[in-house]
Amino acid sequence: MQRLPRLSNRMAVISLLLICATYCVNAMDRIVFPVLLPAVAKEYNFALSNGGLLATIFTLGLGLTGIPGGYLFDKMSRKAVAVLGIVIYSICTILTATSIGFWDMAAYRAVSGVGEALQNMAIFTLAGAYFVKNRTLAMAMLNVAYGVGAFIAPRWGSALMVAYDSWRVPLYVFGVVGLVGAVVAMFISKRFTEQVGLVTEQDAANEQHIPDSLINRNTLFLAIATICSGLANFAYLGLYPTFLDSMLHFTKPETAAAASMYGVGALMAIPFGFLADRVSQKYLQIFAMVLTAASGYAIFNVATTVETQEALSFVMGMAVSGIIYVNGYSLMQRAVRAKIAGRASGLFVCVFYMSAAFSGYIFAQLKGAYGWGDGALIIETLQMGIGVVALLFLDISKTSANKTSANLSDLKQPLVKNKVREA
Repeated sequence: MQRLPRLSNRMAVISLLLICATYCVNAMDRIVFPVLLPAVAKEYNFALSNGGLLATIFTLGLGLTGIPGGYLFDKMSRKAVAVLGIVIYSICTILTATSIGFWDMAAYRAVSGVGEALQNMAIFTLAGAYFVKNRTLAMAMLNVAYGVGAFIAPRWGSALMVAYDSWRVPLYVFGVVGLVGAVVAMFISKRFTEQVGLVTEQDAANEQHIPDSLINRNTLFLAIATICSGLANFAYLGLYPTFLDSMLHFTKPETAAAASMYGVGALMAIPFGFLADRVSQKYLQIFAMVLTAASGYAIFNVATTVETQEALSFVMGMAVSGIIYVNGYSLMQRAVRAKIAGRASGLFVCVFYMSAAFSGYIFAQLKGAYGWGDGALIIETLQMGIGVVALLFLDISKTSANKTSANLSDLKQPLVKNKVREA
């Protein structure tokens, strides 16, 4: 892949904002289903474990698509992969509303994850390639879009459900909005979406300290920590509205308000992305995992008021979506050479979401055996005992992680006329 001419600063920003808008819809499709789950379970008479599985089964599609999806970049452009992904999950969101039972609903939810994975890998790879010197901050901007979608989905979805007295209406609306986003994405310039990560031959020489393979010490330990994070995060996301409804007896607006604060927390990805390009990403990741465990425990064991649940939901969103996801994604790409960054994206998506696929089911089983509080404690203990320890073995000296000041000024840099290495 030859390096393409860079866009003007204005057009690059517009392109990034359009990509962010499509990812906002991705988040809406993910987050709205747990809010609708109590109504879905009541209509179909699903047990808590079945409902928990439906809430997180989409991550099975995400995880299974991760690694093969990374190799898809060898056959298709990033833009084409992103558009394909948006179309798949939007159609499946609509089909979910037509389900006749558990198994076809589970299938639609799982396949929607395939589409989400394709879009996710494409946009995070293109952002990392275009803003190569400030990769974490660029990815953080994408995650802010996710946070906006995660904030909108519970409130808008709940409002639509109440207004039309149907849990199906939000799925129809969100699915159609997604298809509109796919059309918009088709018009984004390939000069933005297909940019290579390396700029000059000197950049290639500077990668000699990084292992020339996808599987290496750093990617393995990152994978272990990421598995733990995915399990804990989606156990919370999948059954949090059900917990608020059944255990704390929150009203639908109160439940939606508390759940939406997770999305507000994700907006903190911008300052933490800025920070991650300046400090040790390893210790920032450890800090976030400890914070996730503490807030997860408090949500299910301590907080009982709407205000405290909103605050803790915000902290959870900040720690997981604002730090762990963006910082971990960036670290995984920086743990390999630029020519296989797309495959590194696939690996991250695979391990983060595969563990999440059955997290709702696992949490429901733990709740049945030990209660909400002790079930959450078990999951958070696993995250601390395995995930944090794995991060301690990361060797940052063998990555391209940097401590330089972070900004998006590389948008304004003139084209470098040195010979470009093909990637």
